[in-house]
Amino acid sequence: MTRIDRSQTDANGATDAEAAFIAEALEAEARAIARIAENALGADAGSWRAAIDLLAGCTGHVIVSGMGKSGLVGAKISATFTSLGQPSSVLHPAEAVHGDLGRVRRGDVVVLLSYSGETEEVVNLALLLKADDVPCLGISGVADSSLARHCRVHLGLGNITEACPLNLAPTASTTAQLAIGDALALALARRRNFGEGDFHKSHPGGLLGAGLRKVTDMLRFRAGENLPVLSDTLTVRDALGAARQATSHPRRAGALILVDGEGRLSGLFTDGDLRRLVVERDPAQALEAPIASVMTARPKHLTVDDLMRDAERLVREHRLDEIPVVDHDGTPVGLLDVQDLVSMKVVRE
Repeated sequence: MTRIDRSQTDANGATDAEAAFIAEALEAEARAIARIAENALGADAGSWRAAIDLLAGCTGHVIVSGMGKSGLVGAKISATFTSLGQPSSVLHPAEAVHGDLGRVRRGDVVVLLSYSGETEEVVNLALLLKADDVPCLGISGVADSSLARHCRVHLGLGNITEACPLNLAPTASTTAQLAIGDALALALARRRNFGEGDFHKSHPGGLLGAGLRKVTDMLRFRAGENLPVLSDTLTVRDALGAARQATSHPRRAGALILVDGEGRLSGLFTDGDLRRLVVERDPAQALEAPIASVMTARPKHLTVDDLMRDAERLVREHRLDEIPVVDHDGTPVGLLDVQDLVSMKVVRE
């Protein structure tokens, strides 16, 4: 791991001690994860395979439980499992013995978190679940901890030095727990071939959901409805006239779609192109120009298989205001306006 250079000084030539302290705290957390990653490729590889096998056999919920900071980390791990297609819930270990143990059903797998591996409430829960033959995956720092002995599979964090200077506050250890949880959820999703379509079903809202929608689902201007598709052999005047006659829709696209003799997309002529043409030339002569000579030939475009995130990339990289959408043969099916992306918050103005 690359070490952070702390030799930089401030304007007074003094070392920035606070910045150095922050860097060391971050390095401590990074070291904890790096050591786990190294062991996952070596000494602990078998335990990781067993953990994924256990989770892959889950036909119910993955239930995550931990006390204190481990419980808070467990809530995030549970949310990650759920977002990646594995139903999951959180069980408080102290409340489990007061009725909540009824949440655990046949087919569930329970993930138990305790860095010491000796947290009384978590170990007691492990004993109860073991007696009921509920498969448990323990995550603790010590391979021979009480938690490890009572779980079917165990993953060890190893001896971690906390980022806290007193080595007391759970910091690097909880970061390591969270990283292990993320890795387990991702590996399980990979094992089950969880894809973008599956992800979208769990994230239909927000930027993630919008970015995974197909562009064809979001088209406001569609060929044959409210978007004229014109021959590139017309003059500018004739093309404008034909576009006006082709649709009476109150909302007009800010560009003309041009096609060649085989009906394939050949160009794009925008309102901005028209303004520049009229300003730079004699207006009468400008309107008689062949539109093929002034259009944007072979414009950047999207296909019917592309997603809204692909549209966002085109807008970001090429500053486009209108993007034609074509089918597999290159025939225009619609036009995506940048304002549509703004209204869906896929891009910012």
